[in-house]
Amino acid sequence: MPRKAQIEKAKREPKFKVRKRNRCSICGRPRGYIRRFGLCRMCFRKLASEGKIPGVRKASW
Repeated sequence: MPRKAQIEKAKREPKFKVRKRNRCSICGRPRGYIRRFGLCRMCFRKLASEGKIPGVRKASW
């Protein structure tokens, strides 16, 4: 879990564009980020299984 200061720092516009770090909008995790949804893989999986992300369902074949 990132500290609150790290999350607030990530929200600010960086001096250089390459310093930007994508973070999950729910938990603030920087790794396993899914750009299309703005979530990390764990939050994405949790919300998708609860049916809270429209158009996403569990694959079965």
